[in-house]
Order: sequence, then structure tokens, then C-alpha cells
Amino acid sequence: MQAARVTVGSVLFPALALGLAAAFMLGERWIAQIPASIDFVPPTLAAILLIGAVFSALRHAEILGAKTGEPFGTLLLTIAVTIIEVAIMASMIEHGHEDPTEAREAVFSAIMIVCNGLVGLCLLFGGFRHHEQELQPMATSAYLAILIALSVLTLILPDYTTSSYGPTLSTSQLIFVSILSVLLYSAFLFIQTVRHRSYFIDVHVAAEGHGLAKPSCVMTTLAVVGLGASLLGVSLLAERVVPGLEEALRWLGVDDVNRVTGAAVAMLVLLPESMNSIRAATRNALQTSLNGALGSVVATIGLTVPAVAIMSLVTDREIMFGLDKRDAMLLLLTLLLSVVSFGAGRTNLLTGLVHLVVFATYIFLLFVP
Repeated sequence: MQAARVTVGSVLFPALALGLAAAFMLGERWIAQIPASIDFVPPTLAAILLIGAVFSALRHAEILGAKTGEPFGTLLLTIAVTIIEVAIMASMIEHGHEDPTEAREAVFSAIMIVCNGLVGLCLLFGGFRHHEQELQPMATSAYLAILIALSVLTLILPDYTTSSYGPTLSTSQLIFVSILSVLLYSAFLFIQTVRHRSYFIDVHVAAEGHGLAKPSCVMTTLAVVGLGASLLGVSLLAERVVPGLEEALRWLGVDDVNRVTGAAVAMLVLLPESMNSIRAATRNALQTSLNGALGSVVATIGLTVPAVAIMSLVTDREIMFGLDKRDAMLLLLTLLLSVVSFGAGRTNLLTGLVHLVVFATYIFLLFVP
């Protein structure tokens, strides 16, 4: 078996990302003197290096996953994606302090993109190639139970509370929901990695990374350092990329900049893991595919919401979590469809098409609300 290796790109991109971030911090006065005709160059370069650092982080996480085995490998990818998303979301909140809906849009976008777009593609490609695919009903049931509880508590319940004005939670409610989110996600991790680990292992094809020999101690150490450098680079460059993205959308005349920005950030962060999930589905490893897809969205709510709550309490900035009626209806439709799709333990091409129809509706409404 071929051993997992650290590639040149996975080393180069984090190094360049950290170097550019340092240049931004040390050369503010020099950057301010850039002519207006080429002032797009620094944020464009930052965006390119940020994307490279995201892929590098996932590459290093894959190496560590090959060392630990499943389902820990998929879990490492999920945690890495969540850290990146929290870092970018923190930058969004910092830049868009006058608009308290940034975090809500990012979390909602992640749910819609994963549960409709990514899941739809996985089921479509897998069903087209293998006709029918089997999954572990107990595993998907665990994912959906956590997803339904957390999404309703964080994105629907704030519209109906009376202790605070508007679609928000009071301080005590925010703390309470955050604690529940952490407890539920911790319980889920215990089920996934200890008590019922067998639920999450694919019954047909070896899980992601089983085709690779376990990396050496030196390679594992390099992966740990590379993962840390990649995550730090993404966190620092996000402060430059997110404002530039929002300004570009305004220049293009987009009406609801926050919604489109949240969707773009979620797509960027989830892109590497999405590719892994789609490849697994085409290999007929549907459970491995869903571990990555549904695991990422469960972690997004279970870990991102408490992180955003802490930022809100520390900075004393109001965060609106409650969705409007249209988005709440799309969320409930997505949750209901997911329960129906995975309840039988088998999926086919039609199941994927239905999810993609809902995803297309979500994208259309971003630009034609």
C-alpha cells in the first residue's frame, strides 16, 4: 500500500499564506499607498492563498486520518472544516458589526449546501453508477436527530421567544442553547467514536484512507504542524478576503449581500470535504460519504453556534439567529426530506434529484428573493 505523503502544495500554500498575513500586519502603511487601479491585487492574492491553505489543511487532516483510522479520520476532517469556518465567521462578524445576521446566514447556508447540494450530488452520482446504494440507518438517524434538534433550537426557536426583541435570544437563553449544543455534539462524538462506532463504518467499501499505509511518525508530525499552519493562515487571511468579497458583491449590484456572502463562504470551506464525499459515493461507499457530509453540518451547528455566542457575549454585539419565514420553510423542507430520503436505508438517483431541486430553489432565491 502507498503511504500518505505531504505534498509540495500542502507545505507551500500555508507558508505563503502566513507570509502574506505577516506582510499585511507589518506593512499597513505600504498597503495603503497602493494605487487605486491595482488595489484589487492584495485581496485577490489573499483569496488564492486562502483557498490553497484550505485544501492544504484538508490534506494534512487526511494524513492524520490515515494514522488514526475510521471514523476518526472523517472526524478530523470535520473538525478542521469547523475551525476554518469559525475563523472566517469571526472575521465576518468583525467586519460586518452593523449587521447581526452574518453568523445566521453562514450556518443556514452550510445546512442548505450540505443537506441539499452535497447530499444531492452524492446520491445522484452514486445512484447513476450503482443504481441503488445502502447506508447504515442507525448512523444517519443519529446525524439527523442531532441536526433537527440543533437547527430548530438555534434557527427557528429565536423567532418565538419573548425575552428579547426580534429573532434573537436573551443572554441567558443564548448561554443555555450553547451549552445544549456542546452537550449534544459531545454525546454524538461519544456514540460515533466509542459506544456505537460500528454504525459509522461502511459495510461495502473500506472507509476513506484504508487504501493508504499508515504514515510514519515523521510524516504525522509534519501533518500536525502543517494543519496548524494552514488553519492559522486561513484565520489571518479571512480578515482580508471577506471584506473584499462583500465589496465585490455590492459592486455587482447584489441585493442581499449577507446571504450571498454566507453561501459563498460555506461553499469555499466545504469544497475540499465535498470532493471527498462525492468520490466516496461514486466508489459505492455511501456511508463514508455521508459521514463527511452530515458530520460537517452537525459540527457546524454544534460547535460554531457556541463559538459565535461567546464572541457575541465578549464583544457585546447582538446576534440574530432566527430565520425569516421563507428560510425557515426551506429549512423545515430540507429536514423533512432528509428523514424521508434516509429512512429506508437505501437511496437511488431520484432521491438525489429531489435534494438538488431544493438546492436549486435555495440558490435561485439568493438572487431573486
